[in-house]
Amino acid sequence: MTKNLLATCILSMAFASVGVAQDAASSPAVNANYTRAQVKVLAHSAHSPEQYTALASYFGRQHDNYLKQALQEKKEWLQLSQGNTSMAAKYPRPADSARNLYAYYMSKASEAGNLEAKYSSMASPNALVNAQ
Repeated sequence: MTKNLLATCILSMAFASVGVAQDAASSPAVNANYTRAQVKVLAHSAHSPEQYTALASYFGRQHDNYLKQALQEKKEWLQLSQGNTSMAAKYPRPADSARNLYAYYMSKASEAGNLEAKYSSMASPNALVNAQ
């Protein structure tokens, strides 16, 4: 009995995940909120300008979000670095953590910007003709 129940649960989860993956690959909406798994599937199976446009808009939103987070961390970093700390302060200080987060968000924004540019160029009709 428990074997049948376990098998039923596994199969239902497998069918649900296949359905989600097919839905993401077949009908991309430009303003849809994708999960990382859906973006990975869409990037792997994209072949039409609409799909490339959806990927470009997703990475464009990611780029903007990372830039906003980097701006917040830079403000915090500048604010925390104004404080006087003693020579015996332990590392990492809060200002160091904010600086590291700023660098991380700027790096992620750069990656997302590069991917946005890549998929935007692939979405243009001339890109498909030049690729062949």
